Amino acid sequence: MTCDIDAIPRLRINNLPTPLVELKRLARELGGPRIFMKRDDLTGVALGGNKTRKLEFLLGEAASQACDTVITGGAMQSNHCRQTAAAAAAVGLACHLALGGEPPAVPQGNLLLDHIFGATVHWCGEHEKGELIPEIAGTLRSQGRRPYVIPFGGSNPTGALGFVAAVRELKAQLSALGERIDCLILPSSSGGTHAGLAVGADIFGLDASIIGIGIDRGSPGEPSYEGELAALANLTAQRLGADPRYEAGAFRMRYGYFGKGYAVVGDEEREAIRLVGAREGILLDPVYTARAMAGLIDMIRKGEFTSGDVVLFWHTGGIPAVFDHAKDILVE
Repeated sequence: MTCDIDAIPRLRINNLPTPLVELKRLARELGGPRIFMKRDDLTGVALGGNKTRKLEFLLGEAASQACDTVITGGAMQSNHCRQTAAAAAAVGLACHLALGGEPPAVPQGNLLLDHIFGATVHWCGEHEKGELIPEIAGTLRSQGRRPYVIPFGGSNPTGALGFVAAVRELKAQLSALGERIDCLILPSSSGGTHAGLAVGADIFGLDASIIGIGIDRGSPGEPSYEGELAALANLTAQRLGADPRYEAGAFRMRYGYFGKGYAVVGDEEREAIRLVGAREGILLDPVYTARAMAGLIDMIRKGEFTSGDVVLFWHTGGIPAVFDHAKDILVE
């Protein structure tokens, strides 16, 4: 597979590479494989997160099209929207956010940061995935603005390039440490991170299984989420001048950790947050990384990895949501 990723427009806003650390105390507690963590909670933009890797390429494309405004959408506590607002501010673009729900009396967590970063918020009621973005974009165009639309989660072929590049970064770190990994675990939701990692693994020769933990769905659905991942991976590969070759069967997902629903903190998420916090001094967010880590903990306890295996957990950030879910996390 060919790769001309360095020729694609990109605005470098992150502090890269993000740290690659070994979680020795957590591994000892669980009695399973060695565990490494890729700390994308430390990308450096707006308290960190994986979305800013995508935004480097998305904003690069916006700049190449002479856009002056970005628009994206999500739930009220969207990590993606918070990072988009901050990234737009950092490069001098206006930002409009289409958020689900109604305005709270006092903004907390990610929403508070959206306001601090100067984003214009459009409240969209039950529409939490940017369904009203075309309408907002049309209004802005009528006002003479040049908007660039960023899809839900930043998950399109341009955004996924951020994680193709991330695999090259990871490979260099592993090489410098003289390490290898057998399996990579990540929270998988809108698909851009997962698809980008799959393409990057092929391009840069990362020989490891990639397993996504379903964050916002309890089953593959119809058409399947794996099919969505394959389609996005193929488009990402084409963006790099490579032939598409991915099929749904190439993607591994685990849906058994959906609990009581998206963003509902249960016993598993609480344990993961407290265990990683107490053993490693690292914060997980209650929606994405806590659920994915709960999945990894369960897999280890069920004996799905041997003591000789090496697992990498990709921390995708989302720390501001901890403060909006304080009551859920502190329940005994």
